[in-house]
Amino acid sequence: MAEAFTITVDGKQVEALTGETVLRAAERAGVHIPTLCDDKRLDPAGACRACLVEIDGQRRLQPSCAWTAVPGQIVKTQVTSPRVQKHQDLLVSLYMADHRLDDDGLPVETGNGNELRSWARDCKPVALDPVEAPRAARPGDKNPYIHFDPELCVLCARCTRYCDEIEAVNAITLTGRGSETTIGTAGMRGLLDTTCELCGGCIDTCPTGALGEKKALHVMPEQVTKVRTTCNYCGVGCQMDLNVARVDGKDRVVRITSPEPGTTVNDGNLCIKGRFAYDFIHHKDRITEPMIRKADGKLHAVSWDEALKFAAEGMRAVAARHGPQAMGFISSARCTGEENYLMGKVARAAFKTGNVHSCAAT
Repeated sequence: MAEAFTITVDGKQVEALTGETVLRAAERAGVHIPTLCDDKRLDPAGACRACLVEIDGQRRLQPSCAWTAVPGQIVKTQVTSPRVQKHQDLLVSLYMADHRLDDDGLPVETGNGNELRSWARDCKPVALDPVEAPRAARPGDKNPYIHFDPELCVLCARCTRYCDEIEAVNAITLTGRGSETTIGTAGMRGLLDTTCELCGGCIDTCPTGALGEKKALHVMPEQVTKVRTTCNYCGVGCQMDLNVARVDGKDRVVRITSPEPGTTVNDGNLCIKGRFAYDFIHHKDRITEPMIRKADGKLHAVSWDEALKFAAEGMRAVAARHGPQAMGFISSARCTGEENYLMGKVARAAFKTGNVHSCAAT
């Protein structure tokens, strides 16, 4: 168990734990410190410098995302420190000079959100001459899911660190120097020609929307309603949010996003199927009700009661004609643990056979 102690943040007593950073302690206490490069799943990097705070005894401002809290520490954020607020106003201005802005002079909103835009609203940025940053965008990248817009990139390295620390794939990295620094691949090849697994974790962690889903680039956050559900592609039980919007007068799933890291079993991570394979939901050939083949040889839609009765009678007939060892039961890892257990009970208790299999334990 980590030992608890107190630090002072903006004049308030805040509980911290041994080894915890100032940023994490402040977050748990409801104190907002802006940041662009921070992700709870990643090691602290201190790259964006947005979270600098004033700490008694330190000559320079220090990154709260990487600075360890110690007992009795006195911290001032932008709320109580004019020095910190002045730093943030200038830093936001520098970021905005190298960022695409909307008609209101703010960083553009994207379907993946833009944390720089939210931060700019809390500051007093000054207009600076635009910076020419000729970052490569890999325009020939033919991967079907992940889009990269270099004009929105702030080089926080969250995507490259996620690819390294979480996925252990290292498909993307910071490449180039100076104003030409960009998110690149080996030989600047498309993602399909790299070790990329197309999990989309880079999209999820990107703070500005520089990385987005190609199929949903124009879907804005305010257009969707999120519905929490469980992915059914395997037995892990990953939680995900269906982004539902009105399309042609009907509710449609237009994107899938992951929940806040640290809140679910998958810690905000999804695989390629969980994040991108949702077109089947509204496919015209999808079967949405039980069907049985009747005497005319054609499939007919029926009620669940009729379908279950039909299946039960058919299995009982096979067992009566050929014996229980002629029966075999196959379940799926896409079912829940409880459903796989029930399949085993049906096989062993109802039909007296051990011929039951699943790639999940039953």
